Amino acid sequence: MSENMENKYSADSIQALEGMEHVRMRPSMYIGDVGPRGLHHLVDEVVDNAIDEAMAGHCDRIEVHVYEDGSISIRDNGRGIPVDLHRKEGVSALQVVMTKIGAGGKFNKDSYKVSGGLHGVGVSVVNALAETLHAKVFKNGKVWEQEYERGKPLYPVKSTGETEISGTMVTFKPDADIFKETTIFNYNTLASRLRELSFLNKGVKMIITDDREKDEEGNPKSEEFYSENGLKEFIRYLDESRVPVISEVISMDGEKNGIPVEVAMIYNDTFNENVHSYVNNINTHEGGTHLSGFRRGLTSTLKKYADNSGMLSKLKFDVAGDDFREGLTAIISVKVAEPQFEGQTKTKLGNREVSSAVSQSVSEMLEIYLEENPDDAATIVNKVILAAQARHAAKKAREMVQRKTVMGGAGLPGKLSDCSEQNPELCEVFLVEGDSAGGTAKQGRDRKFQAILPLRGKILNVEKALQHRVFENEEIKNIYTALGVTVGTEEDSKALNLEKLRYHKVVIMTDADVDGSHIATLILTFFYRYMKELIENGHVYIATPPLYLIKRGNSKKYAWSEEERKEIVSQYKSKVSIQRYKGLGEMNAEQLWDTTMNPDNRILRQVTIENGSEADRIFSMLMGDEVPPRREFIEKNAIYAHIDA
Repeated sequence: MSENMENKYSADSIQALEGMEHVRMRPSMYIGDVGPRGLHHLVDEVVDNAIDEAMAGHCDRIEVHVYEDGSISIRDNGRGIPVDLHRKEGVSALQVVMTKIGAGGKFNKDSYKVSGGLHGVGVSVVNALAETLHAKVFKNGKVWEQEYERGKPLYPVKSTGETEISGTMVTFKPDADIFKETTIFNYNTLASRLRELSFLNKGVKMIITDDREKDEEGNPKSEEFYSENGLKEFIRYLDESRVPVISEVISMDGEKNGIPVEVAMIYNDTFNENVHSYVNNINTHEGGTHLSGFRRGLTSTLKKYADNSGMLSKLKFDVAGDDFREGLTAIISVKVAEPQFEGQTKTKLGNREVSSAVSQSVSEMLEIYLEENPDDAATIVNKVILAAQARHAAKKAREMVQRKTVMGGAGLPGKLSDCSEQNPELCEVFLVEGDSAGGTAKQGRDRKFQAILPLRGKILNVEKALQHRVFENEEIKNIYTALGVTVGTEEDSKALNLEKLRYHKVVIMTDADVDGSHIATLILTFFYRYMKELIENGHVYIATPPLYLIKRGNSKKYAWSEEERKEIVSQYKSKVSIQRYKGLGEMNAEQLWDTTMNPDNRILRQVTIENGSEADRIFSMLMGDEVPPRREFIEKNAIYAHIDA
């Protein structure tokens, strides 16, 4: 190091970033990312504060309002953020809450026994990442206000009027300097979260209004969510496209060992387990002690009942835990004063005391239900027996698939055109609809890092298939074998060994038409039900081929939407020829590479799971047997149809 460089490296070189400055410098540390997920996390933070007021018994109405200028407000009728002087800071408590990281009433157990916000970073982080924020507090007969720009107050907290109501209203506009990808709030994302919260907090009315979309009479789009029966209604909502096999939802709502526990469950005629767990209103995607407690209580109680009934005596093999959960939809919600989290995304509950509380609650609930409903009890046990028999058949099919995988040394599928690169992080595989498009893709690809696996026709709809049928399906076997992942074990048939994954980008590439969308949805359903870890770890993408080729002389441009086509045509200002691509096979290898496969030009949409329960419901509705819910969904979303799984 030169003397000049050494002189420059001094105490002045060390940046001491505190509070709001640090949030703006490193926003992803606080909200996860600065994409759409992080953007909506800002809203979650403010809504979580209102929900905490509701859980403390001081709020029963929460309103979210999206305005035409891109700003959003969250209002509740709780006690209102304190506005009196904060003795230590020497300013209003409202300003402290809005500008100091980690400030708030949640650290004082006298104010909040339980609070949400798994990653609860506070409204101050929202303020730091907002271009503008306006806080309005209705408290003690007065209206108090303060405005901020990028986290800095424009004036001290002041009283601006009188009022007879109480509550807090926070209005903010996200900072485009931080959220460079988008600052546009997605209505469906917001509405799904509010609907979920209404089920998890019965008796609290949740209202969303969006000024950006108006009806024929000029009224803004608006929905209201309210639940009187909580999780029981949540189960009915999730299972609206499934056929129940028992007469009613089994549920309990109480407290065990000082821990509030709420559980609801029902059995349906499908072959999937759909269990969603929550801690303090936050979806714990990775499960934890509350989920293990639920499974233990369910298995032990049903096993004891089945043994005593003598119905298992004819089985030649033991039943497993999975057998008791086939066709089960369940929700577990616990409130924990000091939750401890672990796991990759900090969404796995670690509190040991919760496991026994949930297990005991579930056991007591089931014992009463089975005794009072003998017909339903017999139906459940018979379903368990059928599941055990199907699992036994699936074990043989799974072993056959396993022998054909790369780990078994039997080689890759014959249709797979592999790439030469050996580092999985640099490799990608395209699952292509049909041999024709597959042939074009093979010619157009970069052989170094891109592999092609053509799929014949439409793969099996796994939503309506027994597990052994899934493992016996030729196209699905080829997907397993090409990706190199294991098929799981008898104990956990859907667990994947991602360390063996041969491609870190798995790209679904289908025609831009109805059939292509159907095939893509079938593949996504398979990934969601049998390879969810692929999606959760960000490995699944959807390719976006263009819809149009517009030519004028030797000049050509591609359009991915009707609006883009119109814009290009208007730019040319003369006669053009327009080709509508109905399928990948209509493009030659060069065109397919330029538009859909070249990393420099292509549009890849990463598949993510923003809301597990909503994704589960949509896949069940789209791929299940019940037609009316599917028709209603399509009619409602036909114009802008897309699945943000």
